Amino acid sequence: MSSSFSASFLSPPVASGRRAWRRVGVAPLSTAPAEVAVEESRLECRVEERDGYWVVKEKFREGLNPQEKAKIEKEPMKLFMENGIEELSKLSMEEIDASKLTKDDVDVRLKWLGLFHRRKHQYGRFMMRLKLPNGVTTSQQTRYLASVIRKYGKDGCADVTTRQNWQIRGVVLADVPEILKGLAGVGLTSLQSGMDNVRNPVGNPLAGIDPEEIIDTRPYNNLLSQFITGNSLGNPAFTNLPRKWNVCVIGSHDLYEHPHINDLAYMPATKNGRMGFNVLVGGFFSAKRCAEAVPLDAWVPEEDIAPLCGAILEAFRDLGTRGNRQKCRMMWLIDELGIEGFRAEVVKRMPRQELERASSEDLVKKQWERRDYFGVHPQKQEGLSFVGIHIPVGRVQADDMDELARLADEYGTGELRLTVEQNIIIPNIQNSKLEALLKEPLLEKFSPEPPILMKGLVACTGNQFCGQAIIETKARALKVTEEVQRRVTVTQPVRMHWTGCPNTCGQVQVADIGFMGCMARDENKKPVEGVDVFLGGRIGSDSHLGDVYKKAVPCKDLVPLVVDILVQHFGAVPREREEEEED
Repeated sequence: MSSSFSASFLSPPVASGRRAWRRVGVAPLSTAPAEVAVEESRLECRVEERDGYWVVKEKFREGLNPQEKAKIEKEPMKLFMENGIEELSKLSMEEIDASKLTKDDVDVRLKWLGLFHRRKHQYGRFMMRLKLPNGVTTSQQTRYLASVIRKYGKDGCADVTTRQNWQIRGVVLADVPEILKGLAGVGLTSLQSGMDNVRNPVGNPLAGIDPEEIIDTRPYNNLLSQFITGNSLGNPAFTNLPRKWNVCVIGSHDLYEHPHINDLAYMPATKNGRMGFNVLVGGFFSAKRCAEAVPLDAWVPEEDIAPLCGAILEAFRDLGTRGNRQKCRMMWLIDELGIEGFRAEVVKRMPRQELERASSEDLVKKQWERRDYFGVHPQKQEGLSFVGIHIPVGRVQADDMDELARLADEYGTGELRLTVEQNIIIPNIQNSKLEALLKEPLLEKFSPEPPILMKGLVACTGNQFCGQAIIETKARALKVTEEVQRRVTVTQPVRMHWTGCPNTCGQVQVADIGFMGCMARDENKKPVEGVDVFLGGRIGSDSHLGDVYKKAVPCKDLVPLVVDILVQHFGAVPREREEEEED
């Protein structure tokens, strides 16, 4: 597939000073769009290009949020594209904090380089988020990341994220220029992975090896990542978005990629004998609102995935609001313009100003039981298998990463696949080597056959490192699940997700049972760490966001509540009763 797509998209016409109006649809797609009046002036582009970077026009700067003001004060991408990181890395944290400009560099602008200062819990240290399209990583890359975190001792570790990605922890600023060079040397980048940028493109973790796959999502996601980041050199066309933005390409009936919670999801569909994609837009989570993606009523041939992505990003960049951060995600713009109005703005920005309507030839089966990738499974390639292993809440240490790299080399082809459930798949294993692999000591820690409640356990970083998190998540998620497992027998998978705060990085709304960190009060009315409990989230073709089941539950009271939920809603049997029945 060619990757030489045009990156030049047409800019929208600028409205005149007079007030003009046009009609656009705003109703849900399940009904005929209602007609409402939208001022023509609302469709004026709010940004302009200056010296190679996009900035908010002077006339639209009233009421900007602090993050937007930081972008205006200094272009974040200059830290990378004009090597500003070299000078910044030479300063001490005391020198940095003495100036608002440099303090904002480390707390805000460095996120454009994938660097997140842990000011609250690890002052002077950073989490670094990578770009890892489709979650594919090599043994060489894994060893390099292990070498970075190892030097930081107890402060260094890595996480598999809910976007099929690596995050490494403990990084100090003085090391960043050298780390960036090291990343480039192994084919990695951290560029444009945080703040108001496009996040890691997600795809089928079994791409290219799955006997049941519809398409191999790897080339599409590689292309999207190259397009968005300018081949890892920086692409300012897409770095000043109103908010973060997620994209995925669907490759199997299992919907491992969770299309309904992405700002843009490509759903495989044919049209008149051509391979391509129907398009969903607008899915997102935030502290104040969560929304499922909706159909754009659009289909693109496979060679147009990058132009469409660019057109949607430009419409969002040009017209999205930049005031209240809770109302800056793309779905708010879709709500304001209506789906047809938003679609019209996307069409304007397509290279030929054309966009076909959705195809009726959707290739994703509506009735499909989602497959479990844990354990040993045959690949489409004869004589080869993949093994899915469980990484408890996604946390790994340097030695773990080195061992994972060794297993990938010794038993496979030097490749690992990350999943959005924070687990890892080792592909391309010769069947004759499976028995030896399964006896490896590391697989006692990272089991191919985890307990049923551990299989679907996901947890965000929590307040061990994240300054936004209200509660500790990873260790607590494991502890609560282990105790619940001792009390009940569960015969069906139950996905339990933990997130430390309402930003919901742990995606609790798509879980069967979700736990969102908050402050609660114990029996003595004293403030303690607690959670809001969510119930009923679903993924797959019948996706549905969960609802709040019970608010402000003290964490110490969770085990009996979860046991009760499992018995009442998921057919679990209390072990005491099970033992009585056996007697």
